[in-house]
Amino acid sequence: MSENVTAQEGVLRELRILIASGQLEPGQQVVQDSLAASLGVSRVPLREALKVLEGEGQVTYHPHRGYFVADLSIDDLVEVYRIRSLLEDEAIRVGVPLLTDEDVEYLEDILNDVEAAAKSQDVSAVTAANRRFHFALFEASNMPRLVRLIKNQWDATDAYRGVYFAAPTNLAHMNQEHRTMVAALRARDVEKSVALQAAHRENSVSVVSQVIKKP
Repeated sequence: MSENVTAQEGVLRELRILIASGQLEPGQQVVQDSLAASLGVSRVPLREALKVLEGEGQVTYHPHRGYFVADLSIDDLVEVYRIRSLLEDEAIRVGVPLLTDEDVEYLEDILNDVEAAAKSQDVSAVTAANRRFHFALFEASNMPRLVRLIKNQWDATDAYRGVYFAAPTNLAHMNQEHRTMVAALRARDVEKSVALQAAHRENSVSVVSQVIKKP
């Protein structure tokens, strides 16, 4: 059983990368046989991973047709980011006063990874490092239930994040926002940290919405 669970987790991770990087595009059918072969697994862990993504809204299932990557929706994007704002603001308000100097140094180390990945335009690496940065901050709250709720919302928006990371100008702007955030965190300025994270989210929504609206 543990081997099946591990296989499913591995497939789920790979599917998230494929969606976030745009290798599986919105509206594209997930051809299970060829995808399972390319991942080197049977259809069982792939099917279970697709069920997880279906529950998150990242793929949709159509009887007699199979799974498709969910189309991008501005309404869905805005709703998820509104939920994120409620959860993340609380995590930051609780977590910032608890940060140690070592925690801030760790956050800066992660930013170096984000910027290196952005420089090489490696979307998958940017996605992973960016996630590490933000969750290192959220986890400083020592509120694991809250962090799990935030994780659920992040998991549901990988495709949108891939759209944002696809443009080098967006990556450069993101890096600037991150550095400003770290300066506020180093000063333990709670409200400024909350405001900067909010602006960070709002910029992402604005940019991605413009892309989705294009004919």
